[in-house]
Amino acid sequence: MPEPSVNPTVEALRSLPAPGSYLCGLTWDGSHLWHSDQRAGEVYALDPGDGTVLRRLSCPSARADLTVHAGRLWQIGQRPKRFLLLDPRTGEVVERRAIEPSNGRVCGAEVRPEGVWLCLRRPAVVQLRSIERVEIVREFAVEGNPSGLTELDGVVYYTDFEDALVRGYDVATGERVFVQPATGSPTGLTTDGVDLWYCDFPGRSLRAIAPLDRGAGS
Repeated sequence: MPEPSVNPTVEALRSLPAPGSYLCGLTWDGSHLWHSDQRAGEVYALDPGDGTVLRRLSCPSARADLTVHAGRLWQIGQRPKRFLLLDPRTGEVVERRAIEPSNGRVCGAEVRPEGVWLCLRRPAVVQLRSIERVEIVREFAVEGNPSGLTELDGVVYYTDFEDALVRGYDVATGERVFVQPATGSPTGLTTDGVDLWYCDFPGRSLRAIAPLDRGAGS
């Protein structure tokens, strides 16, 4: 398969303002975008139409990406990093779930039916882990310095903060199939099932771009 080329002219399809200044996590619950801010120590439910903050939860230990599963927000937080399972109504931490081995490499996460997709940096890898025990099921090496992560239609996408890119790998083959530039330096990443949304850290914005077009035979 030929290496995908970077399109330098890609622009965001949509942009929304972020409420904080240290953008880290981003996820989609089927109705709203949820976003976490490390400096503010808060998690926000956002209206996907205009970015209005609909709910604000305290989470002073937030450190990286955010995902959602079975009615709980899964926030990567604390030191060493672990999942904090939050009640989305109150922000209460109802469970802490370890990510072994304990370290600071874990940065991106998204729960899917097949398990929890994670990305780790230095060295850069993508992992699929079990939901209940967060045990490694499979792993493959990737490029750059991952930050946020999501999965859509058999492609794991992750943001690369340093290179200002969104990269995508086919989960069946482990091959890189997608590379697109991001405005600013991207951190958290999610999908609403149609588009990819990422956090533009310096721009204090959430921006949407199109994913890989599987129908185009890329």
